[in-house]
This record gives sequence, C-alpha cells and structure tokens, in this order.
Amino acid sequence: MNLNNKKIKVWDFSTRFFHWAMVLLLVGLWWTAENGEMQWHQICAYLLMTLILFRLIWGFWGSETALFKQFIVSPKQVISYTLKEPKPKMLGHNPLGGYMVVVLLSLIALQLGTGLFATDEIFTEGPLVSLVSSDTANWLTWVHKNNFNIIIAMAAVHILAVVVHFLKGENLINAMFTGYKELSGHKKNASDKDLTDSTDAPKLRSQLVALVIVAIIFTLVWFYLLAPVVSFL
Repeated sequence: MNLNNKKIKVWDFSTRFFHWAMVLLLVGLWWTAENGEMQWHQICAYLLMTLILFRLIWGFWGSETALFKQFIVSPKQVISYTLKEPKPKMLGHNPLGGYMVVVLLSLIALQLGTGLFATDEIFTEGPLVSLVSSDTANWLTWVHKNNFNIIIAMAAVHILAVVVHFLKGENLINAMFTGYKELSGHKKNASDKDLTDSTDAPKLRSQLVALVIVAIIFTLVWFYLLAPVVSFL
C-alpha cells in the first residue's frame, strides 16, 4: 500500500502517554522541590521512575518506532543526516532526535538514581541514603540538584528542535498527541543505512502488553518505594 500523502499511525498510545506524563511529572518535580513539598516530590519521582523503567523495556520489546535499534544510529549517520538538505522526513525519530531520546533518558535515570541517596540533612532523605557514607550522600545530593539544570537545558534544546520542525512544515507536537503523521516521500526509520524511502507502516505492539508491563513495574515501585511515602501524607 502506498502511504505517501496519507496519515500513518506512528506512535502507540503508551509511547504518547509516556511522553506527556513525563513532561507533567518533571514540572511537578520542579514545583515540589521549589516549594519544599518533599513528600509530593518523592511521589512524583517514583511515578516517573515507573515511566522510565517502562520506556526502557518498551525500547527493546515495544512498537517498532519505540525500539532503540530503530533510531540509535552511528555518529556517521547522524552527521550525514545533519548535513543533508533537504532533510528526509522519518516516520519515527530522526538520527538527531534519537540521540536526544538517549540523552534525556540517561539524564533522568541519573536524576532518579541520585535521588534515592539524596538528603537535605534535616527532614527528607532518599530511601537508600543509609547505604552510603555522609560524604557520598552529600556528593550525590549535589549531583541530583545540578543534574536537573542540565535536564532543563536539554529539554529547551528539544523544544527548540520541535519549533524548527514546525516552521519547516512538520508538526511533531500534533503527532505526539494523535499518534499520526502525514508524510510524503518519508523514510521508515533512522536505522536504514542508506535512509531509503519506505512505504511500510510501522508495526505497533498491543497496548495490553504495555499495560501488563506498567502494572508489574508499578506494583514493585509501590511496594518498595511509594507506599511508605503515601502512608505519611
């Protein structure tokens, strides 16, 4: 089937939900930290942890456009894409976008990991702070606080890239809301070595599978991390 000039389902619901829920939780984490609402800060963090763990699993076992192997490419391909004009449109992430996904996921994972050991030495501390020395906890707390500034900077770069794409006629925001892209002469994904045209719609995995994965992760996070915090509200 020729998909040129047709709407194509690119992003499954779970990937779209992950994206927007992550945005809301990052805003919530910033607001709660700024206003000293540390219990709610921890709740937002553990919910975000659930999302990140799901996204990592979905990157290996999810829909085609969500798979890491579909958009993590060699530096040579990234440079080739960057220099090419006009740039080919892709169903999923382009090479630069793929690298941004990896960077943001890595930074957020670092933020969550250091938060487990962070302490303000007064009221609030992470659940694993007792496993490290005071000096180590203070250093991890410093990393936790400063890494968030890097996350904000990378998010700003991401937003700028989306604006540039919009000005060039590609509405990525709408695609992440609806799941559909309308493309002409598109490329299937970033991993195609020669970035050749493709007319195959991406394979989307059942959302029941995603729901089961999220349920298992949330149950574990709830039992070990969330429930103790919620009980103090």
